[in-house]
Amino acid sequence: MAGDARETALSVLTSCRKAEAWADGALKTASRPLSRRDAALAARLTYGVLQNRALLDFHIGRYCNQGNRDLEPVILDIMRIGAYQILFLDRVPDSAAVNRAVEMTKAHRRPRAAGMVNAILRKLSREKEQLPQPEELSVRYSHPKWLTERYVELLGEEAEAALAADNQPVPTVIQCNSLKTSEEALLASLGGAEVTPHPWLAGCYELTGAGNLEALESFQKGGFLVQDAAAALVPKVAGCLPGQRVIDVCAAPGGKSFAAAMAMEDQGEVLSFDIHPHKIRLIEEGAARLGLASVRAALRDGRDPDPALLGTADVVLCDVPCSGLGIIRKKPDIRYKDPAPLAGLPKVQLAILKGAAGYVKTGGALVYSTCTILPEENRQVVDAFLREDGRFVLEPFALEGPVGKTEGDVTLWPHRHQTDGFYICKLRKHHD
Repeated sequence: MAGDARETALSVLTSCRKAEAWADGALKTASRPLSRRDAALAARLTYGVLQNRALLDFHIGRYCNQGNRDLEPVILDIMRIGAYQILFLDRVPDSAAVNRAVEMTKAHRRPRAAGMVNAILRKLSREKEQLPQPEELSVRYSHPKWLTERYVELLGEEAEAALAADNQPVPTVIQCNSLKTSEEALLASLGGAEVTPHPWLAGCYELTGAGNLEALESFQKGGFLVQDAAAALVPKVAGCLPGQRVIDVCAAPGGKSFAAAMAMEDQGEVLSFDIHPHKIRLIEEGAARLGLASVRAALRDGRDPDPALLGTADVVLCDVPCSGLGIIRKKPDIRYKDPAPLAGLPKVQLAILKGAAGYVKTGGALVYSTCTILPEENRQVVDAFLREDGRFVLEPFALEGPVGKTEGDVTLWPHRHQTDGFYICKLRKHHD
């Protein structure tokens, strides 16, 4: 059923299950024929099911005599979509959620299962105010047990709040490009989106109900940059100034390079490196859209610095590949990926940090960042680097809002800072 939000959500969930697709990319493609309203609903249903899958299965399983494991995957996904609407969406009548689930079951050539889907979802609707809650945090908040245990280890009594924050709808954060437009003109151009100033980061705004931002004229003309507040802090921590040379060693898709260039008023030089040719094109296209002539993209591995640039950069940004566990609230399918490969990440991260350090001139700044909350990818990598390279020291910095003063690094958490989970560390090169 083309153009239907629920069918679109089902197709994305199927792609995630069968092809191990990422939900955000699959959703972007599948939502193209939809209206803004239906695209927003399809996204809410897709992310809602992924964020609450274990909890939805817990409740469905109470009414399913044959057990969830024996259900066909497409039927279980249809019931998850229906159950999510019943339990989490106030604006969708329960009867509509049930009826559409039954119709979808029949449309997918499972007429014999339609009666079961109808019965289970109607029971769920009748009893939703008295449903028991699972005792296990991993089920209640649909995080794998290993990750739930890490949250408890890192946060103690705060762990439940952090798990809950991962499952909340997240507004899109944009940063005004003052080189192209004024904040007043930008706000006037955003159409029907609900826009509020970011609670503590100047020049940034939170958007809900905006639909496809790339379709907006203000986006196409470079009026704003889409980037979470946590990532937008990196150039602030670095202290990027007009006339400097900034090197971004893991730049794609370019957000931090662009924010640095904007902070520099497009005066100076931002060298944006990445190892993937198609991502170099993305950086170039983004810089052109934003009108940033100071940004130059090139193919380069962060572990293998360009000899001609050694010791020449005022600022080096080192946002390394990581587990991505800090952005689960935006990419909920991360929680379902195999954690085994994560063990090898710190070795790669340290190698990139060591390579990036070579670009920093005496007196320059090196900013290491990740979108994860695991210490072994964050401070432990920095500590290993500092043990090997005595030229650098931690440099305290202060930021707006709830971050405040730091001793040189900070881990941001969604439930504490209303940002992505993120790590930022600032190092200063004191001597050669």
